[in-house]
Amino acid sequence: MAEYKDIHGTPVRNSAGDLPGAKTGELFYDSTNLDFKYKFPNVTSTGAWRTANSMNEGRVQLSGAGIQTAAVGFGGLDTSNNNSALTELYDGTSWTEVNDMNTARRDGAGNGTQTSALTYAGKDANLKTETESWNGTNWTEVNDLSTARRSVAGAGADSTSALAFGGESTDAHAETETWNGTNWTEVNDMNTARQRVGGFGTNTSALVFGNNVPSGNSTATELWNGTNWTEVNDLNTGRGYSGADGPNSTSGLAAGGETSPGTEVANTEVWNGTNWTEDGDLNTSNLGLANVGTASSALAFGGSNPPSAELAITEEWTGAGADVGAWATSGSLNIAREGSAGFGIQTAAVTCGGETPPISNKTEEYNGSTWAEGGDMNTARIRHGGAGTLTAGIIFAGHAPPDVVVAETYNGTNWTEVGDLNTARNSLAGAGAQTSALAFGGKPVYKDETEEYNGTNWTEVADLNTARNSLQGAGANAEACLAFGGEVSSPPATATNATENWNGSSWTELNNLNTARYGAYGCGTITAALITGGIVGPGTMQGKTEEWNGASWVEVADLSTARGRLSMAGTSTAAVASSGQTPSITTATEDWSGSSVTTKVLTD
Repeated sequence: MAEYKDIHGTPVRNSAGDLPGAKTGELFYDSTNLDFKYKFPNVTSTGAWRTANSMNEGRVQLSGAGIQTAAVGFGGLDTSNNNSALTELYDGTSWTEVNDMNTARRDGAGNGTQTSALTYAGKDANLKTETESWNGTNWTEVNDLSTARRSVAGAGADSTSALAFGGESTDAHAETETWNGTNWTEVNDMNTARQRVGGFGTNTSALVFGNNVPSGNSTATELWNGTNWTEVNDLNTGRGYSGADGPNSTSGLAAGGETSPGTEVANTEVWNGTNWTEDGDLNTSNLGLANVGTASSALAFGGSNPPSAELAITEEWTGAGADVGAWATSGSLNIAREGSAGFGIQTAAVTCGGETPPISNKTEEYNGSTWAEGGDMNTARIRHGGAGTLTAGIIFAGHAPPDVVVAETYNGTNWTEVGDLNTARNSLAGAGAQTSALAFGGKPVYKDETEEYNGTNWTEVADLNTARNSLQGAGANAEACLAFGGEVSSPPATATNATENWNGSSWTELNNLNTARYGAYGCGTITAALITGGIVGPGTMQGKTEEWNGASWVEVADLSTARGRLSMAGTSTAAVASSGQTPSITTATEDWSGSSVTTKVLTD
């Protein structure tokens, strides 16, 4: 039985200004501004590609199957211009080499999932009919295609169900074949013979588009309903050798390709079942790449960018409608400070030490909305490192003065001195946990020294590749940390955008920050980190925030209050930033959320 509110609705609430706690979609009246308003999720209006970790070997004209977070790539033409049998698995972060195909080939087709895929057609010295089935571990030869060809398109849900269409031998093909898990059967041809085409879907609901022939590239698109092909609305940009992915004929993606011999493009178009719409471009113009996934979540990998060699690059696609993160003002610190250390999570965070002035030993604890005084540190200090949680935290080094080696742990109430570092320093970074922490970089001058803490002692380990101070760090433990940003020379102070990954034994350089900075703050893990604020040059504070996905940094929403020498705690989706120089010392606190809402004013 329907409730009263379902039939008659609910009263419109009144608020002097914004309505705290308003539900998404709830209408309210702002009596201050005399407006009716409602809130709705703040999401992206377009899709975007983002750099991910590269394959182990660059290849063009390769095939793929799966989804963005669980993909398999196979075959292709490698960097030595050899046909490849190589197979690699992608887990959403990195690629791993696994068992090879039985027949090396390029320009074949593929479909399915990471654990149940099919590959067919292609070319080595000759055109191929060979078909192989993948079970997640090994490739097995199964029955051949009826017609040998290359540059064919494929569709299908798994290794037991597929569709092969188009391609080339001495000329373009219109032939279509369907796979039932045992045999290929010829079915109705496409309306237009074509080669180097894009295609996606299943063996009962597929799409084919494009055409790469000497006379020009086609925009023609056809839809397969399980029996026949029907011409539908064209692509906006004619091309061949594009990447293609989609679950069926009603939704998919076309990315990259070749518009004329040797001319590759980055164009991306989204298919909604009726029309193609241009959307965000690939970061790298590319042809002969592989695509897997859906119109809202896809992966593109490999390809070629003439005159460059075969590519190992990987890009991740997120379609329109993704959450947009935002900073929101929260309760201020009790004591203004800069150069403090922070650790914990957004709803249970610590900031401690720093300069008020003078240099302080004061601790404050954050509960998600307000700050309260905690236990005093034993040694007052500034620009020290920190890691851990509110009830199991650790700080180390810093400037007292002089620079110190002292480390202290925090249990949520009291601080206790523990084993000293080997090297006194300040303006260092820290990451990890109370019993598994890493300290790296710092000054005087520019340090590259790294020390690892095991809960009792600090041990010197391998140095950073880039010596620096005033850098930032992130990581869950001492075996997996990130170092990013920092100051590398002076005068004048010069910032770096260098990012490095610590794997427990050595540092490796990774993709750089978009904005070089020092005196910022970071939090998170090696696959999901955040940096905000910082100083880009003497006296120049900024509020830029960047988010790390394990492979690259992308700019997101800025802090409301630009600042350097701040403190932060939390994760890449829920963090708290406080204190810092604006250039005056501040108590300002802001909460970060990976999703946000916006307020819409109803107009006449």
